[in-house]
Amino acid sequence: MLAFPVLAAGAADVSPLFGVLSMVLFMAVLMSLLLYRLKQNFLVGYLICGVIIANTSLLGSFGTETTEMDGVISHLAEMGVILLMFTLGIEFSLAEFKHLWRVSLIGGGIQVGTISAIGAGIAWACGIRPPAEVVVLAVSVALSSTAVAMKSFQDMGQPNNPSARTALAIALFDDIVVILFLLILPAMFGKGEDSIAGGILLAVGKGILFLGGSLLLGRYGITPLLHAVARTRSRELFTLAVVALCAGVAVLGALLGLSPALGAFAAGLIVSESIYRHRIMADIMPFKDLFLAIFFVSVGLQIDLGVVAADWLRILGFSVLILVVKGTIAFNVARLFKLPLRPALLTGAALSSSGEFSLVLMGKAADYRPADPSTQQLLLSCAALTMAVVPLLMRGSGSAARILEMSGLVKAKKKPVSENLTPTIKIKELSDHAVICGYGPVGRALNDALRQSGVDTLVLELNSDTVRALKAAGQPVLFADASHPEALELAGIGRARMVAFTFPAVELTTAAVPIVREHNPGIVIFGRAKFAAEIEQLEALGIEVIHDERQTAVAMIEAARSVYQRIDLSDEDVLAIVDSKENGGNDAKRS
Repeated sequence: MLAFPVLAAGAADVSPLFGVLSMVLFMAVLMSLLLYRLKQNFLVGYLICGVIIANTSLLGSFGTETTEMDGVISHLAEMGVILLMFTLGIEFSLAEFKHLWRVSLIGGGIQVGTISAIGAGIAWACGIRPPAEVVVLAVSVALSSTAVAMKSFQDMGQPNNPSARTALAIALFDDIVVILFLLILPAMFGKGEDSIAGGILLAVGKGILFLGGSLLLGRYGITPLLHAVARTRSRELFTLAVVALCAGVAVLGALLGLSPALGAFAAGLIVSESIYRHRIMADIMPFKDLFLAIFFVSVGLQIDLGVVAADWLRILGFSVLILVVKGTIAFNVARLFKLPLRPALLTGAALSSSGEFSLVLMGKAADYRPADPSTQQLLLSCAALTMAVVPLLMRGSGSAARILEMSGLVKAKKKPVSENLTPTIKIKELSDHAVICGYGPVGRALNDALRQSGVDTLVLELNSDTVRALKAAGQPVLFADASHPEALELAGIGRARMVAFTFPAVELTTAAVPIVREHNPGIVIFGRAKFAAEIEQLEALGIEVIHDERQTAVAMIEAARSVYQRIDLSDEDVLAIVDSKENGGNDAKRS
């Protein structure tokens, strides 16, 4: 079955690009299914796919030069990097950084600085002499995989625990380092007329001006444009506007002599504090996942199994060294900020590998000065191997903590976690809350009643004016479509007690309910039915149905009773009359 796309491309008039993409995606699906059973991260599977393709004759079946196909894959990988940097900009919340700055700057500084110093010393001892190459190599090794770590925390059901918050804080510092190096790489490798120091200062100045200008453009240009697009209520137009924003600012960065990746980061930063942040994340995530997969496949394409087999002992040794040194330093940083033993071990395991931005940084540096082939193979192989091991280390951290406690080597401390690790975004703190989909008159009344009773609520709404007003009032709210799986995940549907679809759009409700049940089988769901015929459809899904026509009929009789004093009906009589008419109408429709 695996050879099907290749044979089809060779036998028919099929574009090599289409053939390669179909083969890559097909293999990625099969590998992901295997890794899912092994409880491994899918990113590792994408790397393996690239390794298999690069070290077999699959590419040769297309009748196209391998270098040409590598060029096609590299261009697609570049798109993956751009979207990766765009989502990084969106996720880089300045409000979040204000509350995590101490852990981020101090802890991240210790982590990256110490590992970079050790890495630079080892690189120098191994005979790598150009200072720029030494620095890039050392910093690349110091960066950890945010994607693998955060995905593993989610798989373990601990996305907001102290370990995850500490790892996120250090990851924020890693992000700052990546952006800084994207700015100064050309100057470091002497690609300019000025001295290296002058070039670095000039690059940093240009970058700061570009990011500042982008923020101003976002406030006075992009945000009003997104408001206008949002008012159309067109999902297609909103997605198109988001992709255009990402591509446009990335191209602008390239035209100004900066990296397109930096431009994409600036585009994400523009909308990171806007009400559209979560909606954009939901819309762009499928694109990001697709191109990120291609990026990791392109990295796997660069790994030569012949070189790996000949140098396996060195690769294994350096991989173990990276895991032990980075894990130990991250563990001690976590302990420095008063995390107990088990969360500190989990943090150390999560940050012990090299990461996706290590690969991005090394790839960008290679554009200016190609690395020694043996060194490049060593770094790529170590990055792939250490990322593959991280989920296993994280799951085994609890057992390691028990062994250390039982042996008496480390005493368990029951100190409270620093308040600096408290999430700043209220949505991340919500638990046992009510998710209210739609903020019309019904949604508003329900939200007010629940909040007055001390129940935490979160609103999903697609009216941008309403979302801005709620956000200004301090109400947790997402500008998001309630039928989007990503939107419901962001709303913490897995931790919620109830969800209410306050609009009478049965199609949207029925589309969202299976997604809600998948994340939270025991949640209570309320929905509105405008007509009697829709009641059975919703009740079949286990929804508590509020029938608009029935409630209106009851209200009308109550109003008439206040006008005609002779109407002497009890509440039970009124409900019986309404129900009998309703059932009669249904019987008539069935006949």
